[in-house]
Amino acid sequence: MASIHKLLTGTYIHRKFLKPRTALHPFVGVRFVGYSSSNLQKQVAPADSASQQRKTEEGVQGHHHKEVAVDITSSDKKPELSFEKAIREEIVGHFRRLKDEIVAHLIGPEGRPLQEVIMEQAKVVWKFRGKEDLDKWIVTSDKTIGGRSEIFLKMSKNNQSALLYGTLSSEAPQDGDSSQSGYCAMISRIPRGAFERRLSYDWSQFNTLYLRVRGDGRPWMVNIKQDTEYIQRKNQMYSYFMFTRGGPYWQEVKIPFSKFFFSNQGRVRDTQHPLVLDKISSIGFTLADKVDGPFFLEIDFIGVFTDPAHTEEFAYENSPLLQRLSR
Repeated sequence: MASIHKLLTGTYIHRKFLKPRTALHPFVGVRFVGYSSSNLQKQVAPADSASQQRKTEEGVQGHHHKEVAVDITSSDKKPELSFEKAIREEIVGHFRRLKDEIVAHLIGPEGRPLQEVIMEQAKVVWKFRGKEDLDKWIVTSDKTIGGRSEIFLKMSKNNQSALLYGTLSSEAPQDGDSSQSGYCAMISRIPRGAFERRLSYDWSQFNTLYLRVRGDGRPWMVNIKQDTEYIQRKNQMYSYFMFTRGGPYWQEVKIPFSKFFFSNQGRVRDTQHPLVLDKISSIGFTLADKVDGPFFLEIDFIGVFTDPAHTEEFAYENSPLLQRLSR
């Protein structure tokens, strides 16, 4: 019995203190690298340089595992969110933008010297060279009232233009109220300044809208809105037609501002007024030619320029009676 007791005790000690640990050797694979008993490790001396190298590798690996363990974040811990900190950062950002706007205004229009702005004959207002340019636009269709038209906006394959495409459907919504449908539109976002102030474009030194487009032969309506909230209502705008040729070639469209006519809720008003060019808020394109089917319009850029050959101030006349009624 005594011999059996010694044998069992020795087996227990061997399993408890001489349990090997495994480590991944960079070239050989898994191997045994020492024991957990610190007393036995002290008694075993390194026999050669290979044993010392193995200890060095173990130390490096152990240090590496220790650093990784410290960097790991528990999945149970959630990042601390501070509402007051977010509000403070937002306010600081708005004040910083306001400061930049004041400094730019002191330098000149849009932060450029006044002489440079006066001598400018052409200007690109919107171009399409990346996703950030698409974010300046909104697309909408008669789906907002229950229609079936669809419209999409994306960058072209070469990232040098924007492609506006979709399907036009003149089928009226089955809501019992609407009798007409079939329109798709693309509208530029209103520029915003610090503290979300509405800004406007100043085109008073130019007389012509300039576009480089490529379409499928459909006619589009070009719409311009003014930033005159107290005078003009939401559905009031100035419009003119843009006829695309179709085919693979680009076309340059030049529309004088004097040709834009005043409309309200899609109807041309009897009393006409010229555009206020220093208070332009947005521009848009609308397709509503009542031809069901697919469409596309590719746009390179939208700009303004001064045409010295165009001297017309306003293309439409008002009778004295209409002028008195409009006052």
